[in-house]
Amino acid sequence: MAQSAAPATAVPAITPISLKAIAPWAVFFGILMLVLLYFVGAEQGATAVISGEGVHEWVHDGRHLLGFPCH
Repeated sequence: MAQSAAPATAVPAITPISLKAIAPWAVFFGILMLVLLYFVGAEQGATAVISGEGVHEWVHDGRHLLGFPCH
């Protein structure tokens, strides 16, 4: 009387992810984070890669949030 209506299923084995599979993604995201950090923290004034105030205006609030001075 206490039988389940659903059939019993086997739990699949968990396979570990190799370092070779993670390394390219870690490098990609590391470079991406460095580029974003540059644009938020240093893209202004003499070190500017892009001229004008466009990048500064886009990242202004993030700059203050992360503690970078910009005024």
